[in-house]
Amino acid sequence: MKDKLLKIKQEAEEALHAATADLEELRVRYLGKKGELTAVTRGMGALSPEERPAIGALANEIRAYIEGEITRLKSEREAEAKAAKLRAERLDVTMPARLPAVGKRHPLAQTQRDMEDIFLGMGFTIVDGPEVELDYYNFQALNMPEGHPARDTQDTFYITDKILLRSQTSGVQIRTMEKTKPPIRIISPGRVYRSDEVDATHSPLFHQVEGLVVDKGITMGDLRGTLLAFAKGLFGSETRIRFRPHHFPYTEPSAEVDVSCFVCGGEGCRLCKNEGWIEVLGCGMVHPNVLRGCGIDPDVYSGFAFGIGIERVAMLKYHIDDMRLFYENDLRFLQQF
Repeated sequence: MKDKLLKIKQEAEEALHAATADLEELRVRYLGKKGELTAVTRGMGALSPEERPAIGALANEIRAYIEGEITRLKSEREAEAKAAKLRAERLDVTMPARLPAVGKRHPLAQTQRDMEDIFLGMGFTIVDGPEVELDYYNFQALNMPEGHPARDTQDTFYITDKILLRSQTSGVQIRTMEKTKPPIRIISPGRVYRSDEVDATHSPLFHQVEGLVVDKGITMGDLRGTLLAFAKGLFGSETRIRFRPHHFPYTEPSAEVDVSCFVCGGEGCRLCKNEGWIEVLGCGMVHPNVLRGCGIDPDVYSGFAFGIGIERVAMLKYHIDDMRLFYENDLRFLQQF
C-alpha cells in the first residue's frame, strides 16, 4: 500500500505541473469521493495495527501535498490572468483626457438672449404667455374684430373657432395690461405660428420679441430713443435708425423701422441691396381702443409697442440667407456659431 501511495504522489506531481493541467479535474481525480487516494485509504482496514499509523500518516501527507499544490497553482494562475488583463487594459494616465462633446447655444437662442439682455439693461421685464391662445387675445383685444382684413396677413392654425396657435406674442401684452396697473415695461419673447409656405424667408413657426411700455406722458420720442438704444446694442454703436409710416390696427401712429446697414455703414452693399438701410421691425403708439379695452384710461396713460422677428435679426447678424437652415439641425451649420 505504501508503494501505491508513493506512486499516486508521483503521478499527481507530474499531472499538476503540466502546462495544460485542469486543477479541478485533478482534485476530483485524486481527492474526490471516488478518487485514487480516497480508494487507497479506504483499504487501510486490511492492514495490521502496527502498519496503520505509518500508512495513515503517509496518506495524510500526500493529501496535504496535493491540496497545497492545487491551491498554490490556482493562486498563481489567477495572478497571471489578472496581470495579463491589466497589461491588455493598461491606460496611459499621462495622456490628455478625451473630453465629451459640449453643445453650444443655438443661433436663434443666442440671438434671443442678446436681445433680452439689451432690454433687461433698459429696465424691461420678461413676461411669458400661452402659445395656444384665445381668438380674443390674439385678435379682438388688439383692435381686430371678426372680419377685419388685417387678420388675413396673420392667418394661423385654428384648434376651434375661438382657440388658435398665436400668430404674435401681443396677447401677452393684453394679459399684462389687464392684470397690471401702469407703469408697464415688458418684453414677451416666444414662438408664434402662421400658415405660411416654407421657403428661404418664411416658416409656419418662427420667433418674436414684442415690447410694451405704458405710463403717463409716453411719446413717440420715447419709442425712438428705446429702439435706437436697442439697435446700437445689437448692431453696433454707429448704427442709425429711421421710421417709415405704416399701419397696424393696434398702434396709432405706426411705423416700420430700418437700421443703417452695419456692413457698409449705409453706403450700399449686397446685404442691404444697395439701399443702405435694412428693415428690422414694426412699432407704434398703442391704440387708444386697445388701452381702453384693458381698463386703462387713454386720456391719462399712453404707451408704445414694437415687434421684432428673431429669425430676421439672426439672419442679418450672422449673414444667413435661408431661414430653413435654423431648423434642419445640421451640425455642419450649427457648429459655426
